[in-house]
Amino acid sequence: MTRRPGPTVRTRVVEHLLDDSGDEVTRRHEDRLVGEEPLELRLTWPGAAPRRAWVTMRTPGHDFELAAGWVRHEGLVDDTPGAVAGVAYCTDADLTEEQAYNTVTVTLAAPPLRDLAHRHEASSAGSSACGVCGADSLADALSVAAPGGWTGPLPAPEVVRSLPDRLRAAQAVFDRTGGSHAAALCTADGQVLVVREDVGRHNAVDKVAGARVLAGLSPAEACLVVSGRAGFELVQKAVAAGTGSLVAVGAPTSLSVRLAAEHGLALWAFTRPDRVVRYAG
Repeated sequence: MTRRPGPTVRTRVVEHLLDDSGDEVTRRHEDRLVGEEPLELRLTWPGAAPRRAWVTMRTPGHDFELAAGWVRHEGLVDDTPGAVAGVAYCTDADLTEEQAYNTVTVTLAAPPLRDLAHRHEASSAGSSACGVCGADSLADALSVAAPGGWTGPLPAPEVVRSLPDRLRAAQAVFDRTGGSHAAALCTADGQVLVVREDVGRHNAVDKVAGARVLAGLSPAEACLVVSGRAGFELVQKAVAAGTGSLVAVGAPTSLSVRLAAEHGLALWAFTRPDRVVRYAG
């Protein structure tokens, strides 16, 4: 029976360190690595055969949420309940054992809202470090299927400063490996609604949104919190979901600030308990 890959992997290591007297000693022990494996995402809808749309490197776990969040962030479906009719691992007879849990098919209730031929054909592939690989031009990269701006309340600065610590408290995979990113959806008063982790920061964001999509809820919320920098691809996903604000532990980029300002997204970065910088919104 094929074993489903997990979010962490055991390994044996040799640690070299200095003791109290300054002498080098070695220690052999077990360590844990954050899992990283490819995930192929296929799309189908009534009357259409499954086709490959995207390949990404991700941490196994919450794969269906990752797939559902991706199609929502890419503007292939809207917030209509049931727009994602189903997600399942592929059972093709020609799949190898290694591929069995690394290929998923998303069934849409209707044809996608955006053309697959340009950005999402079989040649499209992502990595665990980049969410917009394959964009042919800056104009194409800046194209976001935005559902409309957030009209609800936004977190106050004192709430924003507390959010990274609230996210960190829920990072179980990071506690075990030190190698994962995390994302969370939060209310304006700082309530954490859902947290997901992944080796890829953009995958963690897709998983968070997908958790809402598969629950029949909109991924739009007052705040999206991310454990790393505020790169362009994360702002793009926040805008596509209709999120009100993005809070990052690390730095923003010039393009992320530009996109946030153009779409009215409140963008916070360099967030810690005693300081935060607002770049847009």
